[in-house]
Amino acid sequence: MPLTEDVLGTNADGSKNEDYCMFCYRDGKFLQDCTMEEMIEHCARFVGAVNEGLEKPITKEEYIGQMKTYFPQLKRWRKTLDVCNDEVTNVNPALAGVKELIARMADKQPIAYISSVDQDGFPWTKAMLKPRKREGIKTFYFTTNTFSIRVAQYKANPKACVYFCDARGFKGMMLRGTMEVLTDAASKEMIWRKGDTQYYPAGVTDPNYCVLKFTATDGRFYSDFYPRSFVIE
Repeated sequence: MPLTEDVLGTNADGSKNEDYCMFCYRDGKFLQDCTMEEMIEHCARFVGAVNEGLEKPITKEEYIGQMKTYFPQLKRWRKTLDVCNDEVTNVNPALAGVKELIARMADKQPIAYISSVDQDGFPWTKAMLKPRKREGIKTFYFTTNTFSIRVAQYKANPKACVYFCDARGFKGMMLRGTMEVLTDAASKEMIWRKGDTQYYPAGVTDPNYCVLKFTATDGRFYSDFYPRSFVIE
């Protein structure tokens, strides 16, 4: 249901809550104490109303199947979407293979796109060489110039986004999280490579050479004309 102003729920202080509607959330509390499965069964009763807006009607069983895939992406049930939890991914078809795909795209795609936020709240996006190093699917390390606009923006606001794109396979992987600017010797030496002097003439100690450490918290993957959202614990 579209969350228009007239159907928004309310917080404990009476203000509007932009995450939930009035039929689910009021005065800072959920109106129904139920599990996700019970909510799906409840909503399935209204498949007739859903079909009124569809060109091709669906059955109740098809509607339940769609909800079982979509509901885990909603904020209320999002705790079930830990892509690093094998028990969750094994029973949730929406997350099948996502963990491996993140790793493969980070390792194989030559270009990554990173985004920062400027002082006016607008996003800035830049193409970068793929991460020099990663720790699982949560932490990624990039090289960049210390005196760049991007570094200044991350120092002011660490919120960040990294996007990997496979144009041939029509796949996209977006990760949200925070970006740290590292200038200590150990971090710089960790991802330094032969040939980097073409970018940083003074070598690993070049003051214009620094490391960007991205820590992912959640993300969204698109493949086969279908998106999947997930968290990374």
